[in-house]
Amino acid sequence: MSTIWKHSYKGGEWRPYINKSSGGLPESNGYIYVEANGGLNQQRTSICNAVAVAGYLNATLVIPHFHFHSIWRDPSKFEDIYDEDYFVRTLENDVRVVDKIPGYIMERFDHNVSNVYNFRVKAWSSIQYYRDTVLPKLLEEKVIRFSPFANRLSFDAPPVVQRLRCMANYEALRFSSPLLTLGETLVARMKERSANNSGKYISVHLRFEEDMVAFSCCIYDGGEKEKRDMDAARERGWKGKFTKPGRVILPGAIRINGKCPLTPLEVGLMLRGMGFDKSTSIYLASGQIYDSERYMAPLFKMFPLLQTKEMLASAEELAPFQNYSSRMAAIDYTVCLHSEVFVTTQGGNFPHFLLGHRRYLYGGHSKTIKPDKRKLALIFDNPNIGWKSFKRQMLNMRAHSDSKGIELKRPNDSIYSFPCPDCMCRVNKTEDSRSPSVT
Repeated sequence: MSTIWKHSYKGGEWRPYINKSSGGLPESNGYIYVEANGGLNQQRTSICNAVAVAGYLNATLVIPHFHFHSIWRDPSKFEDIYDEDYFVRTLENDVRVVDKIPGYIMERFDHNVSNVYNFRVKAWSSIQYYRDTVLPKLLEEKVIRFSPFANRLSFDAPPVVQRLRCMANYEALRFSSPLLTLGETLVARMKERSANNSGKYISVHLRFEEDMVAFSCCIYDGGEKEKRDMDAARERGWKGKFTKPGRVILPGAIRINGKCPLTPLEVGLMLRGMGFDKSTSIYLASGQIYDSERYMAPLFKMFPLLQTKEMLASAEELAPFQNYSSRMAAIDYTVCLHSEVFVTTQGGNFPHFLLGHRRYLYGGHSKTIKPDKRKLALIFDNPNIGWKSFKRQMLNMRAHSDSKGIELKRPNDSIYSFPCPDCMCRVNKTEDSRSPSVT
């Protein structure tokens, strides 16, 4: 497994480097209250962008409120997921963060936050919009609200904004002690079970939960039962979205476009083709797999050392987090973050953030296999392909992921996936350990 990653940046390794402020803050222009919507990592986007906006406008950020979502159904608060005191301390010289709006201000709104002026900001708005349109209202009202707030700030922003995003995402956001403790315990257990690979394991993010399969509108081999299950799941989660008059769904086209979630069998075949054998230790990050007994059987057969959080942890250890999707996702995130190889099988915010976080920790290289799902669909659907040809194409796909491991952020890329160069500095091969200090 140690031979997987061969690609390195020709100019040298990258290291975390974020300039931290040391002076005091000027008087605040007012309070910003944010409602972070979505699942764990969409909320993370909201938090980091809120820090950047508050810092840029010299405002005081109220600890973000997590919006309850009908799909994730997780009532967790900020302090349940993240270490709130650590978050406030880390940002104290850059952004004021408080846990509530002062009572004397809330008196004007009958102590009801829904009466506070709410900015309906367009997705991907520029920081100039916040300066020109939001700041005057903030100065007038002394408190404003953003609901919802996911993806409301452009990826392309000046260095002062990017620095705050870097600090929020890579330094200030640390999981709460109970989550971090269990996550690190599972990392240690995975390393113990990977003794035959020098303590190294791979993590696989598998998106084959019922709601994911239903939302994709892809068809698998479950026949009438699958159709009934998926119709019911779509109606429960999205109430009529997929049955609107005139809506045409083409499962075949969806698959050819690489939009169908990979099945556990397809993931297993892909990994075998990439050179991972039965002795490979795998951590599977996932929710409840659809029809898991049937779909997971071939993957367990191919990789008998496969583990999940439910297998690694006792029922008692998982009990406090069991009914909270974001807390369970945070545990998965921690174990995936510390794996030698991370394999993403579907898009979304979970791999989006892990890509960047792993680059931040591992010298700028994401150490991530990101397969081309359009090519995979064509390969899997080709009845004439032999194992030799299949393996050659899988090894090429693996090598391509290696070559893309180190990438610099382009103007419209996310800093949460591409931390170089905004959040990191390059250490030339000729420089020694006295080079830039790591923050």
